[in-house]
Order: sequence, then C-alpha cells, then structure tokens
Amino acid sequence: MRLRVEFTTEPFDLDEAPAHAVVAREVIEAAELDAVDVGPFGNTAEGRADAVLAAVDGLLRRTLDAGATRVSLQVNVLEEGQR
Repeated sequence: MRLRVEFTTEPFDLDEAPAHAVVAREVIEAAELDAVDVGPFGNTAEGRADAVLAAVDGLLRRTLDAGATRVSLQVNVLEEGQR
C-alpha cells in the first residue's frame, strides 16, 4: 500500500522558518519516501505505508518537541499507479 501525507506545522512565521518547521523538513527529507515537496504553506510526501507512517510518527514527536503548537495532517491511500 502507498500513502500520501500532507501536513503543516504552526505557529507560522513568514519572516523566518521556526524551529519546528526546520525539524519537520529534516524528518521528512531523511525518511525513505519516494516523493517529497516541502513549501512555506504546506508539505507533501508519499511512499510505502510503513515509511510514511514512521515519518509521521517522527514528525509529530519532533515538531511538538521543537515548539509546534499545532500539526495538521491528512493521510490518503493512493490507488495503484497514482502519484
């Protein structure tokens, strides 16, 4: 099974990336995922279910420890061949 996760961390800071946003990027980029798109207002990653779920676990734990007050995420199951 393949999954796609979309997430944001808050609070936002348009002048400088907050520590929790930097941590989120580090976690997602270090994970064994097939596709990662990191942006200022939202982030998307996809891959095998076990890799995505492990990344989400790390993302939640580390961003909250780094000062995130809210983490919004959505996880979708991808159809075969869907990207």
